[in-house]
Amino acid sequence: MGGCFSDVRGGKQAVGVGLTGTTMSPIPISNATVNDAVDHFFLARGFQQLFTPLELSLSASRLRDRDILSKSDPMVVVYSKKRDGTLEELGRTEVIMNSLDPAWIKKITIAYHFEIVQPLIFHVYDVDTKYYNLPVEMLKLNDAEFLGEGSCVLSEIVTKQGQSLTLDLHNRNGNRGLKNLGKLTVHAEETVASRNVIEVKFRCSRLENKDLFSKSDPFLRISRTVENGGSVPICKTEVVDNNLNPIWRPLCLTMQQFVSKDNPLIIECFDFNSSGNHVLIGNLQKSVADLENLHEQKTGANFILPSSAHHGHGKVLKGQLLVDHFSEKQLYSFIDYVSRGFELNFMVAVDFTASNGHPRDPDSLHYIDPSGRFNAYQQAIMEVGEVIQFYDSDKHFPAWGFGGVTNGVVSHCFNLNGSSGVEVEGVQGIMAAYASALNHVGLAGPTLFGPVINNAAEIAGQSLSCNSRKYFVLLIITDGVLTDLQETKDALVRASDLPLSILIVGVGGADFKQMEILDADNGCRLESSTGRVATRDIVQFVPMREVLAGGQSCVVQAVLEELPGQFLTYMRSRDIKPSACSQHDIAQGSQYTQPVVTTQMIGHTPRITMSKLDTRMMNCSTN
Repeated sequence: MGGCFSDVRGGKQAVGVGLTGTTMSPIPISNATVNDAVDHFFLARGFQQLFTPLELSLSASRLRDRDILSKSDPMVVVYSKKRDGTLEELGRTEVIMNSLDPAWIKKITIAYHFEIVQPLIFHVYDVDTKYYNLPVEMLKLNDAEFLGEGSCVLSEIVTKQGQSLTLDLHNRNGNRGLKNLGKLTVHAEETVASRNVIEVKFRCSRLENKDLFSKSDPFLRISRTVENGGSVPICKTEVVDNNLNPIWRPLCLTMQQFVSKDNPLIIECFDFNSSGNHVLIGNLQKSVADLENLHEQKTGANFILPSSAHHGHGKVLKGQLLVDHFSEKQLYSFIDYVSRGFELNFMVAVDFTASNGHPRDPDSLHYIDPSGRFNAYQQAIMEVGEVIQFYDSDKHFPAWGFGGVTNGVVSHCFNLNGSSGVEVEGVQGIMAAYASALNHVGLAGPTLFGPVINNAAEIAGQSLSCNSRKYFVLLIITDGVLTDLQETKDALVRASDLPLSILIVGVGGADFKQMEILDADNGCRLESSTGRVATRDIVQFVPMREVLAGGQSCVVQAVLEELPGQFLTYMRSRDIKPSACSQHDIAQGSQYTQPVVTTQMIGHTPRITMSKLDTRMMNCSTN
């Protein structure tokens, strides 16, 4: 749903590249990607299903044009169809501007179980470009125009020669009343279990100008050749406006994308046009090994303009591709870190504000049912705590309350365990301290997150000078009515430089729009009152009422959805590698209890157990 005056900034963004730098994740973690933290959780409990991780590449042809002044801006949403007929979203491609024959770069990751029938549904939409700068996960499909639907069983793709299957698109629910809705091609490839990545920085010189009244707006698209002789696009750079000697930001490519250093890559340089009719400036074919040689020899490779007049050889152009930087890196996983001595330290804070209702009122979120039925907070503590305590090294949680009356005054950060100390042991310890606190803490307000976040940030900050192998996770359980929104933003922006993530779990039926703002999943990082932008996203919001219906699997997925990515973003941006503990690390961490690493067998997976953080620095103020 484009137009002459559409916002085209989204179309100029890079896709499929892990942009590097201190403010962004070297390798983005997609929601559709198999989460090793989730996988490890289930493996440790003996759930060992055999599956093959696959990546689905999507392209289409002859799509319907729903726009008047331009072409459709298509996106694909992929679903798995459950036994009861409901659809579970697996992922979304990026939006491609003004194209009826798109080849999407973003891949959809899926686990292929050969013993299970796995029906897939593909919905193609035309997205209005006024929404184009939003992350695709935030797009409301009701605001997009439906272009067509395709369906198949995953095994049909896998068993097809070349592992590519072309589907006819039709109306919803199999209605074929309208014909010629186009075709969708799905290509499957097994994911490569490799930690090797390359970081490369491209630039060009003396590109041919394709514009009349200005200079070209070049971008690169890189594709990989596949067995059937075709190619699959793996990434594109951002657009550099009005420049014939462009320099692009560094990008990271995984071995999953380039397969091997000798595999041919097709590198095309285009002049960007908002109409979607990008003009080819030139192309060339080089392997990763060739790119490394270009960098070492400090030479360029000339682009070629395909031309039938040259009998398929093409015209050699003056414009060149140069490689300003090339390096190989190891891409470590979340499990690599936690299994090599990196500690996750969890902290818990419970909302004691009056908006929850008086604990003796059966309608209160804090009501303790004599029959033993859990209230909303108990349910959240048990369900979420079961997941997070698995990754806590010693299962000793600093536990706080906020918004309650203790010793006659309102406190926005008090020890949940009263005078017994800040720590409780395990989920049952949180449950016992919570139930006890309801008997002597009065509900008050207002709801302030700032003091609890600042306290957690202080702990995380103090750990930096002593031990870089600790990462902290603050769990806040609340009914969602926040009073100090800007103060909370300020605290989160300050904390974004620290080894800290914050998991907010919303209970009850309140309006959680404020929590969604803090989560920053709309792609806009939080900004403080002084104008400072958060270094990274450190917040994840989980509404319990939505995830509990899906059972334990849904809770685990929701709780661990963003934590591994946030953890890795911090570690990679600071080039912290999961090497074994050095004597220097031990000496630097001497004020803490020494890390004692042992292994326990849980299910079939070795479990790492480590000593706890010195709790002397975790005590909260009483008001």
